[in-house]
Amino acid sequence: MIVMDESTDTEIVHAHGKHVYVDYVGFLAEHRSQDGHFVLQILQNAVEKCGIRQVHAHVEIFDGDASPPGFAAVVLIDESHVSAHCYSDRGWLAIDAFTCGDHDPEKIIEIIHESLISTNPNIRQMRKDSVKRFLYDSQQDN
Repeated sequence: MIVMDESTDTEIVHAHGKHVYVDYVGFLAEHRSQDGHFVLQILQNAVEKCGIRQVHAHVEIFDGDASPPGFAAVVLIDESHVSAHCYSDRGWLAIDAFTCGDHDPEKIIEIIHESLISTNPNIRQMRKDSVKRFLYDSQQDN
């Protein structure tokens, strides 16, 4: 059930989390076999700089045989995750940060972005967007 504010005729919806995602083109590193490890380190550094507790981190490199060449990297945090997915042969890189605690995923993404543009001068951000997550209405317990 959606709760409406009768005075404004709008829904009263709250969020407990936020999910920020960014798409890049032009991501090319000098050593493609190390791209995933390089980006994983950037993600981990951003999490650490924000004072967020890392629970687990992993990168999976795809060599182009069973899957297109690239990687997937994830840092699980006690508030959710930060991840990256890349098509190395196309230079496409997608990053997302999802938190459902006191930390702002916008700050995580800002740190990652600064690291990426300082090491990849040809990288271009194509999109940055965010959505509220864990929506609930005012009638539910917090």
